[in-house]
Amino acid sequence: MNLIEWNKDYSVGIEKFDNEHKKLIEIINKLNEAMKAGRSKEVLNDIISSLIKYTQTHFKSEEDFFKSANYPEAQSHANYHRAFVLKVAEFERRFNSNQVGLGVDVMNFLKDWLINHIQKEDKKYSSYKN
Repeated sequence: MNLIEWNKDYSVGIEKFDNEHKKLIEIINKLNEAMKAGRSKEVLNDIISSLIKYTQTHFKSEEDFFKSANYPEAQSHANYHRAFVLKVAEFERRFNSNQVGLGVDVMNFLKDWLINHIQKEDKKYSSYKN
């Protein structure tokens, strides 16, 4: 069973972004399953790689939308994205250093991002859609 199931509370009302957010939920659920099976270390490299790809595509999509929609909070929102990228880079560094407990830290970070960023910050731009 998945840790997180997609529901309307996660929707920002823009299908493209909702689909991209669903991918983040898939990443969280994959990590959760691996942690429950005692295999988080085995999947962390894949999880971190997925997060890097996610940031490259999803954040660009959102930031392009901000420009086209003249979203007034574009810069502050982009700053959240930069902080996420830096955190993922830290996770990659820690993984390469074989640090213990990384799976739990990644999971906590991603759940916090889902709750505090997507459900709060991302919902702010939904009224700017065409």
